[in-house]
Amino acid sequence: MYTFSNRLKITSLVLIIVGAIGWISSYNSSHHLTLDDVKVLLAEEDAHHGVAEVHDDGEAHAAMIHAASENDHHHEEAHHDDEHAEHVLHQMHNRPYAALYVAAFFFMMISLGVLAFYGIQYAAQAGWSPVLFRVMEAITYYLLPGAIIVLGIGLWAGDHLFIWMDPEVVAHDELIQGKSGWLNKTWFAIRGLIFIAGWSLYRYFSRKFSLAQDQADVNDNRNFKKNFRISAAFLVFYIYTESMMSWDWIMSVDPHWFSTLFGWYVFASMFVSGITVIALITIYLKSKGLMEFVNDSHLHDLAKFMFAISVFWTYLWFSQFMLIWYANIPEEVTYFITRIEDYKLPFFGMLILNFIFPFLVLMNSDYKRVPWFIVMAGIVILFGHYIDVFNMIMPATVGDRWFIGVPEISAVLLFLGLFLGTVFHALSKAPLLPKGNPFIKESEQFHY
Repeated sequence: MYTFSNRLKITSLVLIIVGAIGWISSYNSSHHLTLDDVKVLLAEEDAHHGVAEVHDDGEAHAAMIHAASENDHHHEEAHHDDEHAEHVLHQMHNRPYAALYVAAFFFMMISLGVLAFYGIQYAAQAGWSPVLFRVMEAITYYLLPGAIIVLGIGLWAGDHLFIWMDPEVVAHDELIQGKSGWLNKTWFAIRGLIFIAGWSLYRYFSRKFSLAQDQADVNDNRNFKKNFRISAAFLVFYIYTESMMSWDWIMSVDPHWFSTLFGWYVFASMFVSGITVIALITIYLKSKGLMEFVNDSHLHDLAKFMFAISVFWTYLWFSQFMLIWYANIPEEVTYFITRIEDYKLPFFGMLILNFIFPFLVLMNSDYKRVPWFIVMAGIVILFGHYIDVFNMIMPATVGDRWFIGVPEISAVLLFLGLFLGTVFHALSKAPLLPKGNPFIKESEQFHY
């Protein structure tokens, strides 16, 4: 039986407090910025760089006229300067909201990815994985609060994240008006609550049946069969709701852009992140002598999934990018133009983090059995997929005013503390071995 140590409780609490203080500080600092402050900032940038490029929603506008241009253009200069300064001020106000949303979504998607993996194990009646079920159940315990927080931030932030929530923008945008039957605040909230309710109900009943199976007679597998049935039904529900969630909670920050691959792309990111966290927590518990029934073959299989889904993510990334870039349709390709021009390092850097590094480290079968290799690859993968979420949200909300600084790091610390506290609290609520599972002996004796 795992005991949630005081040291880990304090660590979680400190992370939450430090993260909250840092984020609130950055929020207050950004909202104290005035138009005059931004004009001074832009003037300094112009002096340093010469001519600054102006961006509006990812499309390049005309270059700003330098302050020393001819007198007959003075009024036009002032007008452009004021418009640009207002736009930059809005982007800088958006940054704390976007940083908080990126971190909240990242940790929520880990939990949701684990729930999908858990459901697949039950529906497939997998024999190798039952020794890991308690870890999976603990990670999914974060899903309900985590998802509610993501939805709450989205509704609270409003047009700081989703421009279609701004009535003034909608009034002058025919394309968003055409999507208003779907993209409106009321239905956004209702759909979000339906998603969260469905995921949480499955998690609740699956956990209930899993614990009940431990108390049942040796030959009584009724609770396991119930779990099998609801897992199969959940996976159908998950396929639809995960795609709609990715449209609502991520893709709609760019309401002029769409991709038919996007739901799968987000799924691959959350799936590999979830499996990676299962591996990291399992290795941690095993290092404490608490999961002696987990052997290197279990770790090998987890690492195989980390390797395989990393390749799958790369396939989807390239497919989405290549098809849109090759077609060169203006309303589609602008999504990638923005990221290549303003986010070159994170956009291409995440290919190294999410594909090249795990591919090289985990390609060798022997390395998949070495815990520290898995931990090293796992940390890189998680950082890479945080950057992936960062790339999805930031360009539409903060434009070229991005940076990984106090608001981003503070938000990550805040939700990391909340995630660790929630997950390890859940781990302490039940024995780490689901002894009643009919495949538990096969799982304990699994060797590959």
